[in-house]
Amino acid sequence: MSLHHFWVTEDAENAVPCLCWGTPAPMEGRSAALRRDNLSPSAAIGLACPERWYLSTCVVGATLESLEEEEEGDENESPVDPTSTGESYEIVGTLSKPESADLQFAKETYAVSSREELLSHLLECEIILYNITEDASQIEEATWAASALHKEIETFDKQKIFILISTIMTWANTKPFDPENPDAPFNEEDFRKRRSHPGFVDHINAEKHIAKLRKTNKKKFTTYIVASGHQYGAEEGLFHYFFKMCWLGETPAIPVFGDGKNIIPTIHIRDLAIVLQNIAEHKPDFQYVLGVDASMHTLRELIKCISKNIGPGKTERVPKENAFLSKELTQMQVDMLFVNLRMESLYLKENFNINWFAETGLIDNIAQVVMEYKQARGLLPLKVCIHGPPGSGKSTIAKELCKHYKLHYVRTNDVISEKIAHLEEIVAKEPVKVEREVEGEGEGEDLVEEEEEEEGENVEEAKEFLDAIKENMQQNKGSLSDEYIMKIVKDKLMSMPCRNQGYVLDGFPETYEEAMDLFREEDEGEEEEEQPVGKMPKFNQIIIPEFIFSLIASDEFLINRIIQLSESEVAGTHYTEEQFLEALKRFRKINTDDVTVLNYFDELEIHPQFIDIAVYEDFENRLAVSKIIKEVGEPRNYGLTDEEKEALQRQAAEEHLAKEAKEKAEQERKEDKERDERKERWEEWNKQQEEVKKQEQELLEAQSIPLRNYLMKNVMPTLMQGINECCRIRPDDPVNFLAEYLFKNSPDIDWNKR
Repeated sequence: MSLHHFWVTEDAENAVPCLCWGTPAPMEGRSAALRRDNLSPSAAIGLACPERWYLSTCVVGATLESLEEEEEGDENESPVDPTSTGESYEIVGTLSKPESADLQFAKETYAVSSREELLSHLLECEIILYNITEDASQIEEATWAASALHKEIETFDKQKIFILISTIMTWANTKPFDPENPDAPFNEEDFRKRRSHPGFVDHINAEKHIAKLRKTNKKKFTTYIVASGHQYGAEEGLFHYFFKMCWLGETPAIPVFGDGKNIIPTIHIRDLAIVLQNIAEHKPDFQYVLGVDASMHTLRELIKCISKNIGPGKTERVPKENAFLSKELTQMQVDMLFVNLRMESLYLKENFNINWFAETGLIDNIAQVVMEYKQARGLLPLKVCIHGPPGSGKSTIAKELCKHYKLHYVRTNDVISEKIAHLEEIVAKEPVKVEREVEGEGEGEDLVEEEEEEEGENVEEAKEFLDAIKENMQQNKGSLSDEYIMKIVKDKLMSMPCRNQGYVLDGFPETYEEAMDLFREEDEGEEEEEQPVGKMPKFNQIIIPEFIFSLIASDEFLINRIIQLSESEVAGTHYTEEQFLEALKRFRKINTDDVTVLNYFDELEIHPQFIDIAVYEDFENRLAVSKIIKEVGEPRNYGLTDEEKEALQRQAAEEHLAKEAKEKAEQERKEDKERDERKERWEEWNKQQEEVKKQEQELLEAQSIPLRNYLMKNVMPTLMQGINECCRIRPDDPVNFLAEYLFKNSPDIDWNKR
């Protein structure tokens, strides 16, 4: 969140000035206020903006004291806490994100829905400040606010001050005034001759418009313009692109766009806040101020410094066009990176009482700047050590934690292999370097300087160390002695990636002595003295673990777990029966003594947390990982980028579709199988039915032959005669006629006897 308005109102009852600092808020006036109140002094900071924190702790009128008085006071008295005097400022205003949590530094927050409402708040203030350096949409609102206040000038009881924070980009196309001295820096006296960068025409127009408003009545309404250098500090603003790239450690070298020889004017945000306070309290006669520090660093020098102190330590020159291809740099930021200006602020030196925070610029104050950056972004390293017996799942858990927290996995064998490969790579570069030096003869000093800078590593030193490692491994049958292991692992923990993001140590150190050697401070080179009983050992705070998790399980549980492993999982590991039992026996021995590696961490008040993996009955240790994550807390690094979120969403969608397709295919397969089985059963049933019918027919035919013979012999002759006779005579009642005929002509009845 960046500063945008800075107002000063007056408390009607106590005549107390109120400084208001704005932040971008969608669809409303962007503002926050910094107010001095005798009853409730504030000592807080605007969200990730130290300038607001600085002003919230400032004593009203402090800059009016002479430097001599201040120095004398520093010698004779301890620093005065402004919040204890009742004369500090408080912050009120609007939020850039209305849904944000309540800010402790803010006395009051507003929800400004219209410009009329915003103007009503502005009219209550004595000093109004707009920052147009980061959000171009603020330009129109700033000019409106100044014009709207100017129209109300006749209603002002006291003088109101309007300060516009603009940018040195309104000077970007200014040519040197003295051809014989092109390196002469520009200063405030040259501001009428300034020429803006084409992309910052609106900025210079806003400067001119607000400057004109001062001419009406200075005693009631006066305006100032501060042309700010590129701001850095806390979240780093323009330079955040390079800080983030260095911190993530995903590239071997940080890009320098173009030759990097362009000079970039800068100012720390705290120093910018001090400049604003001086203007608010001194009310100088001059109207235009250059807000720049005394540095004149080039782009290449700045990036090299950032890379060295938080990144890989290397830079590489890339074409200017690459900057325009970056998705993380806006067009405005690219233009600002390519500015080339020498600037010097005479007015700051001659007229203001400034106790500079970083007068000499970013490079000389890089340690403090890096610390601010990490604190403001919440980028704190997370250092974890996993301890436990063989077969307990240390490696599985360590890798899952690295994946979840984006940490670096540190396992002794892997680190040693990585170190050897790195040394061999450095040594292999030596002939290439010699060839480049020969080819580069006569091409100027730039190439030589570039090679010296980019090579970075000492080839001779790397070759010597590599030879020593190989010789030591030959002497120890392929293993390294503890001395070399400690140095290599310590170098890994001290590397910039591990110092930035953090690490997970997998099963190392194993003993108290190894822990002492690994985490001992570098300056403890003298002979080791016996550690007094009860005294905390000295340790290197940079690499010492923050969390220790010790996995516990019985021998029976571990042996059963290893037995269940398949041969393919055991192949190439130390989990063969003999090796595993030997390793387990060694672990129990070194962890049952009075002095163990866990005792070392206990002495440092880093108390290990014990996790009984047998309780979870989970071979992949998912539940144990979940428990550790719950204990450690949220990640302390950058969240996912928009591209990463889209990739994850796309991956999840693809997995969901693949799962649905698989389930559908499986369902169709089952349905086809069931359909085929039903068809087979139906065909079998039909065959059985046909067979039954056939057998029944054959049986029926066999049973009907005697009956047919009987009918043909005894019934059919007489019946056929009767039918023929019936057809001939055609009686009215053929059935009765046929019955009588059969009765009369039956061969079994002898009518003569009757």
